Amino acid sequence: MKLSLLKIAVVVVLTIAGAGCRSNEHAGAKQYFVAFSQCNNAEPYRAAQNALMEKSFAVAGNVRLVIADAQQDNSKQIAQIEGFIRQKPDLLIVAPNERAPLTEVMGRAMAAGIPVICLERDITQPNYSTFVGADNLAIGKMAGQLIVEELTKRKGNPAGNVVELRGLLGVEAEMERYQGAHDVLKTYPNIHFVHEAVADWLQSNGRDRMLEILRAEPKIDVVYGHNDPMAIGAYLAAHDLNRHNQMIFIGIDGLGGPAGGVKKVMDGVLTATFYYPLCADKAAEVGLRMLQESGFKPDHQYILQPKLINTQNAAEMYKQLSF
Repeated sequence: MKLSLLKIAVVVVLTIAGAGCRSNEHAGAKQYFVAFSQCNNAEPYRAAQNALMEKSFAVAGNVRLVIADAQQDNSKQIAQIEGFIRQKPDLLIVAPNERAPLTEVMGRAMAAGIPVICLERDITQPNYSTFVGADNLAIGKMAGQLIVEELTKRKGNPAGNVVELRGLLGVEAEMERYQGAHDVLKTYPNIHFVHEAVADWLQSNGRDRMLEILRAEPKIDVVYGHNDPMAIGAYLAAHDLNRHNQMIFIGIDGLGGPAGGVKKVMDGVLTATFYYPLCADKAAEVGLRMLQESGFKPDHQYILQPKLINTQNAAEMYKQLSF
C-alpha cells in the first residue's frame, strides 16, 4: 500500500514538473506544448474539431495539447490567450470567436515570439504565422445555386420564398456564407428572401427563431441555415407545426456520426448539406512541421475545399467522415 502511494506521488510530481515547461527532453524526444483557444465547444462542429485536433497531435507522441473553451465570449477568449502567452507555448492555435476583438491579442502573441495558427475564422489583420480554413464564399455560392436548382425542380422555374438562418454576426463564415448565396440569388428576381434571423450557430436558437418565422410567414419554400444545427432546429420547428413537408432544408458543416448533418441528409431531414472541413488535421500537420522541421516556413494560408452532400453521396460520405 505504501509503495503504491509512493508511485502515485512520484507520478504527480513528474506531471506538475512538466506542466509548466515550454519544452523539455523526456525519453529521448523533445516535448512540445501546444495551446488551442477554441471559440466555443457548444457547436457539434467545434466538438468534432477538438476531437480531430487531439487525435492528429497524439500521433506525434511528444505534444501536450491544451484546449480552452471561450464559450462564444470575446473577453473570455482574450483572457485565455493572455494566459497562454504567459505560459509561452511552442505553438498557439486560435479559432477566433469574432474577427476584430481577437486581432490585437493575437498580435501580442506573435510579438512574444509565439508561432500562431489562425484556424478557420480569419481576423482583421494578419496577426498570425499562417491561416488554415475553407472557402466559405464558395459554400455560399454553391448553396445559392442549389436553391435555384431545387426550386426549379419543384416548381418548373426558379421562384420561391427563402428563409435564411444566419450564424454569429461579424464572423467571416457568416458574412461569406451570406454573401455567396446572395450573389447568386440576386440574379433571380422571383426568388425572395422573406425572412432572415440570427441564431448564433445553435440548434435551439434555430428552432426558436423558426417558430417565430413560421407564425409570420404563411409560404416558405426553402430554409437555408448557415450550419446544420440551425437548419435541423428549423426542421424541428416546422415539424412541430406540421409544415416540414412544405419546404426543404439546407445546411452546412457535413459532420459524420449519428447526429451529424450527413446522417440528417440520409434520414430526409436535410435535402443537402455542404461539407466544411474541420481543418484541425491540416492545422496539426502544418503545426508539427513548424515545430519539428528547422527552417520550415508555412504558406500564408491553406484553403481547403467544400463539397456538396446530398442523397446520392451521403452514405459514402458518412463512412468517410465518421471517425
